[in-house]
Amino acid sequence: MRTIRYLAAFTAALAVVACTATTPGWTYAPAPSVTPALSSAGSASPGASEAASSSPAGSAPASAPASAAASAAASGATGGTVLQISAQNVAYDTAALTAPAGQPFQIHFTNKDAGTPHNVAIHQGSPTGAEVFKGEIFPGPGDKTYDVPALAAGTYGFVCSVHANMTGTLTVQ
Repeated sequence: MRTIRYLAAFTAALAVVACTATTPGWTYAPAPSVTPALSSAGSASPGASEAASSSPAGSAPASAPASAAASAAASGATGGTVLQISAQNVAYDTAALTAPAGQPFQIHFTNKDAGTPHNVAIHQGSPTGAEVFKGEIFPGPGDKTYDVPALAAGTYGFVCSVHANMTGTLTVQ
């Protein structure tokens, strides 16, 4: 009988220690980005500015053809180029974007996946090349406008830093 009491006391003490451990559990934290320094193209920093979300969580995807979305460049408030891209069902709505060479531009990114984090990161050559820009990762639904520094003419890959299957090609000309 005494052995059972000792065993019960030991089990209770073990439960108290396990429940009061100071080590936190696992949390999601993406790996830090290593963004190369900008060349003499300018001193703009690759920051992200937020835009208010104006689309409801259940809104339908854009009905514009992919070619229109791919080259959807509109004049922004600063007179620069603004590229439009969105994510829904863990996929981008376009696989090709075009931006001007040698001048900063913006990417207006709409994340339509409720509770799912996405972003747009730009890599040299392909989605697995050296990262040259990384937009803020955020859960949907929501919108962000990323300020991208000037890039040299060439082909770049864009990818979601969280979902490697979400890729596309950015042509800078």
